[in-house]
Amino acid sequence: MSFDVSAIKKDFPLLSREENNDSLIYLDTAATSQKPQQVLDVVDSYYQEINANVHRGAYRLAEKATTAMENAREKVSDFIKSERSEEIIFTKNATESINLVARSWGEANLSEGDVVLLSSLEHHANIVPWHQLAESKGIEVRWIPLTESGLFDLTDLDRLLEGVKLVAVSGASNVLGTIPPVRILADAAHDVGALCLVDASQYVPHRPTDIEELGCDFLAFTGHKMCGPTGIGVLWGRSELLDQMPPFLGGGEMILDVTQEGFTVNTIPWKFEAGTPPIAEIVGLGAAIDYLESIGMSNVLEHEKTLTSYALRTLTERLGDDLVIHGPDDVSVRGGVFSMAYQDIHPHDVSQVLDDRGICVRAGHHCAKPLMKLLGVGATVRASLYLYNDEADVDALADALDATGEFFSQ
Repeated sequence: MSFDVSAIKKDFPLLSREENNDSLIYLDTAATSQKPQQVLDVVDSYYQEINANVHRGAYRLAEKATTAMENAREKVSDFIKSERSEEIIFTKNATESINLVARSWGEANLSEGDVVLLSSLEHHANIVPWHQLAESKGIEVRWIPLTESGLFDLTDLDRLLEGVKLVAVSGASNVLGTIPPVRILADAAHDVGALCLVDASQYVPHRPTDIEELGCDFLAFTGHKMCGPTGIGVLWGRSELLDQMPPFLGGGEMILDVTQEGFTVNTIPWKFEAGTPPIAEIVGLGAAIDYLESIGMSNVLEHEKTLTSYALRTLTERLGDDLVIHGPDDVSVRGGVFSMAYQDIHPHDVSQVLDDRGICVRAGHHCAKPLMKLLGVGATVRASLYLYNDEADVDALADALDATGEFFSQ
């Protein structure tokens, strides 16, 4: 399939609607992506034609449901180039995936005085679980600083790694767009006997993903940011680590046997998938992967790099010093996420005026309050790009920001 944005947009029903008598322009994929008709059809078809519980029934409908779910697991495994599909754990989102690592691996392997190394641009989902372990087990949470341009400052990395048991970093920032040097950090972690976890929520949907190239030990991401349904996330982990980790939740499916005296844990992945899973959402995630692969993730990446360059250039030239775009300006180390300050107008006011013109952007702290504090702001306006956005969307954003400035100068 060639990369034709106009054709791609037609796959997404919501993008054809109008908002306030204007064509809807969706620039908030960093929060959640839109869903193509191909995914909506598969989810609808699942409920109409297959719906049954998985791994529980011997009748044909239940077997079809189980096959559909496990086929989706294979698709996820192939999408990130895992060699073993049993290393794919289904959760409800990336937040749960990270919490699973913290509560299972962390509780079992971290002790008082051990260090977890984070970066200063992390989402709260990759901060709060480690703060909770700091309170309950006395571990230390340490921080990789940022340069003025929003890149990782690794000049003091050797000292930062002293006593570290886990390096947990974002694969791509949901605020600055920064693409951290994950492989460098993973190798450095392994050199001191530590593990590496990557929050890939903003990474996997936007570029080809190869876990061996990243070099990490755990990878967390979510389906709803990559054209899939809400309520489905993924944790990938090296099988030797998952095998040793205790279950995160107790109940059906995660056991091989239960007696009045105790229970026997199931094998991976099922020992981490207690209860009825979100089957339709898992099947929908498989359909989203089919859709993205039909386009080609390399094509998605190249389109976004080109569009990101265009957006940086257009917004800067059109709005000048009135606009501050936080983060690096080199598209080789950033994605299409733009956190902005415009004049002295409050981000929520900017967002509201843009919404009146049918443009959807995010205003707030983006679940990254420590980063907001470093930036010296309480909130930003965030526009984020995806495969269904084009130069016309960027132009409309620039026009709307210009109009916002005129509106508040009256």
